Amino acid sequence: MTAESRAEPDTTSTARSDGGAPPRLVLCAVEEQLGQAWEAQLGDRPGVRVFRGSTLNVPAEAVVSPANSYGWMRGGVDAAYATEFPSVEQNVRSAVLATHGGELPVGEALIVPTGSPSPAWLISAPTMREPGERLPADTVHPYLAARAVFRLWLAGVLDDGTPVREAVRTIALPGLGTGVGGVDPRTCARQVMAAWDEIFG
Repeated sequence: MTAESRAEPDTTSTARSDGGAPPRLVLCAVEEQLGQAWEAQLGDRPGVRVFRGSTLNVPAEAVVSPANSYGWMRGGVDAAYATEFPSVEQNVRSAVLATHGGELPVGEALIVPTGSPSPAWLISAPTMREPGERLPADTVHPYLAARAVFRLWLAGVLDDGTPVREAVRTIALPGLGTGVGGVDPRTCARQVMAAWDEIFG
């Protein structure tokens, strides 16, 4: 069961006018620098909080994988997901092949089952095209990945017709590009919150 982010540009106005509450977002940080960056950008956004620890230790329906465009999950938090959920890498790669010919562009996201009761879903949102790619200092990939996650939550539909926003109420999100990609945690935090504000602000 998969769903893609296919939101049109006008979905932001829908998010602001339909009265529906946005998801609960848990910004996770294993590293202290990222935790500080999340807290510095958090502000008073309702439903958004910082958790010092792994996404796997958060009660959530979905975790975010800041993957590469091909769905390989061999490093960083993706490797932890692949170990915890043995079928999830193949689920991601199959979905990427089925929906995007084998390459999910940065700025798109899809959701697949983990094979576990909790979290039941993994949202793959590439922050880089190639595995292990080092991102430039001026990258906007964390913003694009976060926006794809939020659009998918808002407008995505699972194969059985269930809106993603009904299946997922809490999303656990790690740093986007802050590991192998080398993105400054402060840059990541600013861009993720900018994407949140664009979709749900």
